[in-house]
Amino acid sequence: MPDALRPCGPHQVSVDLPKKHGRGGQSALRFARLRLEKRQNYVRKIAELTTQHFITHDRPNVNGLVMAGSADFKNQLLQSDLFDIRLQPIILMVVDVSYGGENGFNQAIELSADCLGNVKFVKEKKLIGSYFDEIAQDSGKYCFGVKDTLMCLEMGAVQTLIVWENLEVNRHVLINNQTQEEHILHLTEEQEKDPKHFHDKETGVELESTEKGSMLEWLANEYKKFGCTLEFVTDRSEEGSQFVRGFGGIGGQLRYPVNMAEFECASDIESCASGSSDDEGYI
Repeated sequence: MPDALRPCGPHQVSVDLPKKHGRGGQSALRFARLRLEKRQNYVRKIAELTTQHFITHDRPNVNGLVMAGSADFKNQLLQSDLFDIRLQPIILMVVDVSYGGENGFNQAIELSADCLGNVKFVKEKKLIGSYFDEIAQDSGKYCFGVKDTLMCLEMGAVQTLIVWENLEVNRHVLINNQTQEEHILHLTEEQEKDPKHFHDKETGVELESTEKGSMLEWLANEYKKFGCTLEFVTDRSEEGSQFVRGFGGIGGQLRYPVNMAEFECASDIESCASGSSDDEGYI
């Protein structure tokens, strides 16, 4: 499975293995030899594809593998010297399926769901635990909340972007038709009920909405442009629940320390000098 432990779709290869031959004599021996050769070639082909897809830069590029099949090939593959030894430690489960092709692939996912869920749970706890360690050490290599996280993304400082999978924030693109100035706001459903967010603060002019969409979808589509990785987390673990309740469900681990107070001062000297905070429209 890929890093997020979601199926990426099967890489399909055809196999044409001769059936057992019922005749005796030399013909039976010849067919048995051909059948054995084809089985060995098939195992070799699958072993090569496994290395090709799941090894990058001399190490596994996935968190775990599930081996599935309706015959004994999966066990032959695991026991074969052809199977990449670097993948042995990440075999999570071996399952028997009743079908071939995509139906068998989907059945394998169902049969291994609990196992995969546990792996994701452990990975999530480790990820958020590492994030909390940065906060506890006051390293400055962290950010949280929509406003600060977006600032750090724009700076290219975010190494790992962490987002709650059910983050209910919408991204609004608004324009002032008098000045043609564009405003981008990130609002919860509750904040969207307040009309002040849709008026220019200086002139009182109503802003026209040109775009509205889920911030989750926007991040999923745009995160690569900021040079970071994106990790979705749940609130089902203790760490995940704390991340959602205490940190707004969005944050990031940074490549280098960033003093958000100094950054805001540099970008808005007036606001910083007066001690005011212009956080409306953000969480």
